[in-house]
Amino acid sequence: MNKVFLIGNLTRDPELTETTSGVSVCRFAIAVNRNYAGADGERKTDFFNIVAWRGLGETVARYAKKGNKVAVSGSIELRNYEDSQGVKRTGIDVVAQDVEFLTPKGTQGDGNYDAPAPAEKKRASLQAFDDDSDIPF
Repeated sequence: MNKVFLIGNLTRDPELTETTSGVSVCRFAIAVNRNYAGADGERKTDFFNIVAWRGLGETVARYAKKGNKVAVSGSIELRNYEDSQGVKRTGIDVVAQDVEFLTPKGTQGDGNYDAPAPAEKKRASLQAFDDDSDIPF
């Protein structure tokens, strides 16, 4: 089984392109903090390249931006290719099957946002109640 779940922040704005056959593809990367600190006391961060196809990719390109927190579920895909010097390389991508936006709408996306002010509570007004009428006992 090839399944991965990641939660992290976009490291750059998503890039939406089309294949030669007209299929939409969106590429972006997320930074994911590790759950533990290293010997130096600092937490390490891993960076993952994400690919989202068709409608999902168009949605990500439309609504996500650098700094937004997202949850991505998908699968890992290995790509073998030759670079410009002819050296064989391997690239690792996460092919997104689902992307959930975790940054609240209208915030900067850097994780440092003020929570919305709580709505002012309306005090319920009490009304007189005549409980002596129409009592069957």
